Amino acid sequence: MPEITRFMPPQGGRKYPPFAQSVRHGPTLYVSGIGPMGPDGVPEGFEAQFALVMQHLKRALKEAGSDMQNILKANVLLTRIEDVGLMNRLYAEAFPADHLPARTTCVVAALPIPEFLLEIECIAAVY
Repeated sequence: MPEITRFMPPQGGRKYPPFAQSVRHGPTLYVSGIGPMGPDGVPEGFEAQFALVMQHLKRALKEAGSDMQNILKANVLLTRIEDVGLMNRLYAEAFPADHLPARTTCVVAALPIPEFLLEIECIAAVY
């Protein structure tokens, strides 16, 4: 049976809910929803939040032995329908066209931290 490895969120003086940042089971990595929390709180504006989420996502993938090109499936949660077009543009810039993962995008009523405009979770391969 494949080994299970859990990667915990960086603490940075903050308390987190009880979850693993990601879980690796054999060659598959499951990454929990990543929001735009920075060292000084949540940045204003969708573009700044998206950039911070991508930065956190890249770090989480690298820590577990994967990268953006190995993402198989992404789930994007948005709190505002008007951000869908901008998200699509930024998402296309973040992923090479020949490595686009499967994706679901949902607009939700709220995320656990009210200032979050988005959250992204994913499943990635690990080689």
